This record gives sequence, structure tokens and C-alpha cells, in this order.
Amino acid sequence: MTAPAFPSRAPSLVLQIFIGLLLGIALALAWPEAGKAVGLLGTVFISALKAVAPVLVLVLVAASIANHQHGQKTHLRAILMLYVVGTLVAALVGVGASFLFPSQLTLKDVAAAGGSAPSGIGEVLHALLMQVVDNPVNALLHANYIGLLAWAVGLGLALRHASPATRGVVSDLSAAITWLVRMVIRLAPLGVFGIVASVLAESGLDALKEYIHLLCVLVGAMLFMAFVGNPLIAAVVMRRNPYPLVLRCLRESGVTAFFTRSSAANIPVNMELCRKLGLHEETYSVAIPLGATINMAGAAITISVLTLAAVHTQGIPVDLPTALLLCVIAAIGACGASGVPGGSLLLIPLACSLFNIPNDVAMQVVGVGFVVGVVQDSAETALNSSTDVVFVAAAEHARARG
Repeated sequence: MTAPAFPSRAPSLVLQIFIGLLLGIALALAWPEAGKAVGLLGTVFISALKAVAPVLVLVLVAASIANHQHGQKTHLRAILMLYVVGTLVAALVGVGASFLFPSQLTLKDVAAAGGSAPSGIGEVLHALLMQVVDNPVNALLHANYIGLLAWAVGLGLALRHASPATRGVVSDLSAAITWLVRMVIRLAPLGVFGIVASVLAESGLDALKEYIHLLCVLVGAMLFMAFVGNPLIAAVVMRRNPYPLVLRCLRESGVTAFFTRSSAANIPVNMELCRKLGLHEETYSVAIPLGATINMAGAAITISVLTLAAVHTQGIPVDLPTALLLCVIAAIGACGASGVPGGSLLLIPLACSLFNIPNDVAMQVVGVGFVVGVVQDSAETALNSSTDVVFVAAAEHARARG
């Protein structure tokens, strides 16, 4: 199936998104009530992305494995290693930033956030295992991407023994869904317009000084990881200047992820970027959905920084071994974070338990996370999602060089 071509004279999607951003700001400032009303456009856009992303993952991964030719190499092992290393490095960056610029919070005035949080590493691993063996219909309904990946891999392996005609049908179905996803992505400028207008109209920037400080530490650590940490890792793997790749991924993946605030919803955008970069579809069709579930550098920074904010508030001393253990826990917890807005916040009590911080205090820190989440969660998602493409492309370049 061939997607219809769009007029080449039309502005690029990134430019259209930027225009939507400016228009959303202008509307929110000039007419706040109208800004709130057009928030429906953003809600519809994000809902559409979330609707197509689970089906895309299931069909695309299954089709890619089913049509994978013997002898082709996807180099998923190298990409998986980059995901793990990147998440651990991000946790280290978050811990380092927290010690250089310690944050303290006034927790007594923060309402405790609702919801349940995991009580230990064992519970996180148990939850991951239960997601793997989830019913496929339930996984589709609840956007359980780990379960969908498991079913997609199983179906793909089984379909490799099907007839060529059957595998051709699966491939055509994958192409059809990809085309539908591209149609949804074209609505991004309208979606961004609605999101920005509604957010600015509904919530002012009246955060307290300590919240602003915490937000600066979070975003600063994420920017450091995006512009220093990831390029260093990519440079070691590629043995060439990584910044053209890194900057393009931030521009074309990070911008949309910043506004959608969902790694899962940004999967179609990353797929399209990988295609434009000329990467092997057999590799990125599996690696990108996988990265959206386990490659969570931004989440690792969020968990470590907010946990240490609670630690500093409580006046708890932290030695080097405990700080390193926090990095490991933050990285493991980040891998269990869902790819939806605010998905990493309920894992903060898990890291706080390392310091015997009471759960009610930890949940107040989660509440703080939601306060600063308007910016923090967007920056976190932009880092998470753009890093997926950076590492997949880096592994591909290393393969080509070798």
C-alpha cells in the first residue's frame, strides 16, 4: 500500500507545530475562555494517538518478525544494552544534580496524591511479569505495551511458519495501519494548539520558589542528559560526531513528545523518523516499541531527583553506596513506568522506601510531582522518546561501520 503524497510546498510538520504553539499561547493570553474550549482539540489528538499506538505495536512487531528473513540481523542486543546503559547514566545524572543543587520541599501543605504505589522491587518485577502474560484483548484495551510486545513476538514467531500469502496479508495490514497513523500525526499542529491554549488558560505559573528550584533541577538534569550524556554514549558507539543525529531526534521526536507527554503515543512519530533516517525496518519496528516501555532516562531522573528532594527535606544523610543503590532502583523502577503522562511519579515511593521514608510523606512528594508535572513530564517524555531513536540509529551506524 502506498500512502498518498502530501504537497511538498506545505511547511514542515515541525514548523506547523511551532505555529500551533504560538497561536495557542496567543489565544490563551488574549481569550482564556476560548483557550480552555479549544483544549478539546488536544484531547482528541492525544486520544487518537493512544488509540492507534497499541494496534500499531501489535501488528507492526508481529509483521516484522513474521517477515524477517533468516540471516538478517536486527542487532536488538546492542540496542537493548544502550537502553540499559542510558537509563543508568540518567539516574546517575539525576543523583548528581540533586547533590549539587539540593531541593527541599514544604510537604505539609501538599495534598497527598491518590492511587497505589509499589512497595518494593519484587512488586515491580511481579507487575511486569503479570503484564507479560496479560490477555491480548485486555492488553489492547488498557494499552499494556509489555503484554502487547509479548503477544506480538509470539504471533510473529508463529507466523514465520505460515505461507507466503499469509505473511503478505500481515505485511499489508501493517502498511495500512502505518498509513492511518501518519494521517493522525498530520493533526499534530491542531493538537498542540489545543493543548498549549488550554494548559496556559487553566493553570498559571504561580509555583512557589522551592517548586521552581525543583523544576530547574529536573529539567536541567534532563537537558544535560539530552545534550551531553546521550551524545557521549552515541559517540562511543558510532565513533563519529553524534550531534547532527541527536539534534534531529530532539527536533523531530522530542518536540512532538514534549506536547503529547506520552512515550507510547509518540511511537508512530519515532517510527516515521526512523524511516526517514533510512534505518532497517526489521530493527526499528521492534526496538522503538521496546524503547517506549523500558528506555526511560527521563523517568530515572524524575524518580532520583524527587526521591532525594524528600531525603533532603527529612534531613537524612546519604552515603555513596546508598546513592549508587538509588541509581539502580531508579533505573529498574523507570523500566516499569508506563508510557503515559505522569507514569513515573507513582514509582517515587518505591525509591523512598530505600530511606525508610513514610509512605504518606512519599505520596506528598508524588503530589509535588504533579504540581511541576506541567513542564517536568513534558521534558521527561521528550528525553525518553528522542533517546529511543538516538540509540537505535547509533546501533545501526555502528553496524554499518563494522
